[in-house]
Amino acid sequence: QVQLVESGGGLVQPGGSLRLSCVASGVIASIGGMKWHRQAPGQERELVASIASDGFTDYVDSVKGRFTISRDNAKNAVYLQMNSLKPEDTAVYYCYVGGLTTTTTDFGSWGQGTQVTVSS
Repeated sequence: QVQLVESGGGLVQPGGSLRLSCVASGVIASIGGMKWHRQAPGQERELVASIASDGFTDYVDSVKGRFTISRDNAKNAVYLQMNSLKPEDTAVYYCYVGGLTTTTTDFGSWGQGTQVTVSS
């Protein structure tokens, strides 16, 4: 079993910043790709940012230049630094982590979600 715990969401004014964290724990042998998704009310979940095991990153166009994804392999953690936040960034943010368990079984786990609200 692999569990993800997210933290860092909250209420922020437009132009502000937040840093989301997601830590994985359990029977983890190795971690591959790590991702952040978000889902706004009435909308489908969308991929916001991803980071591969080699550090390669990718972003949806709407957050390029404002958001930065990073990872700490020693802590099994992934982060999302969000700057210059806009009201349209308001959503529940979910982390996703894939990898191998200690029994060499593939896993893919989601975090519980953390609310980000950008409003004045």
